[in-house]
Amino acid sequence: MTRRPTWALLLLALAAAPGARSGVLPDDRADVLYHRYDGGGVTIDGPSLLVRKKFAEQYSVSANYYVDMVSSASIDVVTTASPYKEERTQGSLAFDMLNGKTQYSVNFTNSDENDYTANSASLDISQDMFGDLTTVSFGFSRGWDEVRKRGDTDFSEPIDRSTYRLGLSQIVTPRLMMGVNYELVTDEGFLNNPYRSVRYVDPDSASGYAYQPEAYPRTRTSSAASINGRYFLPYRAAVHGEYRFFTDTWGIDSSTVRIGYTHPWGEKWIFEAGYRWYDQSAADFYSDLFPRQDAQNFLARDKELSTFTSHMVSLGATYELPPLGWKFLQRSTVNLFYERFRFEYDDFRDITAGGQAGTEPLYGFDADVIRVYVSGWF
Repeated sequence: MTRRPTWALLLLALAAAPGARSGVLPDDRADVLYHRYDGGGVTIDGPSLLVRKKFAEQYSVSANYYVDMVSSASIDVVTTASPYKEERTQGSLAFDMLNGKTQYSVNFTNSDENDYTANSASLDISQDMFGDLTTVSFGFSRGWDEVRKRGDTDFSEPIDRSTYRLGLSQIVTPRLMMGVNYELVTDEGFLNNPYRSVRYVDPDSASGYAYQPEAYPRTRTSSAASINGRYFLPYRAAVHGEYRFFTDTWGIDSSTVRIGYTHPWGEKWIFEAGYRWYDQSAADFYSDLFPRQDAQNFLARDKELSTFTSHMVSLGATYELPPLGWKFLQRSTVNLFYERFRFEYDDFRDITAGGQAGTEPLYGFDADVIRVYVSGWF
């Protein structure tokens, strides 16, 4: 399914190329990327191609093609189903227009796999003001998805999604930039995974528990607010940080803290290092082990809705290649980034380890993400 859990959403975000700034259209550029995620019994890898082109210094078009090849034997899968392999393809097309100090951006994205199709369209507007020291932005996205189920041709459920965004960035001093952002998301439809089950106490079972399908609410509203800053140091380096708070109507609250450091070395190298901490509370209807069958109206045992903490350490390097002698190519770089994740769950247990129901060891796992890409400006 395209509705990837937290670690895969992180991967998609990490693999995305930087966006445009207000008042400045993206450079003419092409990026060829390979990404790989490996952790928790899941491997995701594949290529991505992104191309951007400006016209008349006022318009810009970009296109992206992205492939996920997934091999999953995660703890969710091996305890209630069989390991599987699938491929997801995603394509997007974007158009930017610059009109004085105002930038308009529209985007359409489609992704498809054998049991899930997702479509989304978005509009963003940003405005520079006060001598280009302040940028105000707002945007809206609309998504419409179709959930299917392998082996059941009659199963088809919709999801409708609306996203509203507001942002403000400010150049505070010649060395300090800061920004605040707010996002509101409303979801309606089939919001759970048709393959996932919950477990409940069953004295008649040899294991002490039995399974039944998950049941989620058909609506969800979430909001997130963040504050970020970047400070440029005298020796061309920079430090940056961000705090983000998330809350939703399912009872989940989360906090994210990011810090990072960027350091150029000579004229060819740029090195980066970062750390991310994430902490989340559980959904109101989540439980690792319910006391009985049909214990409540809504039931979930998705570990992404549990109480957990994650840590991520990242390292990266960018090297500017010497001139290749191609007239159409102004400059090019090779980029390598590595992220190491650690996930620790407070109320999701590893039932593959055995033991009395409800007393199994708590689950945790490590994951590695590698991104290698080549960028060319033309």
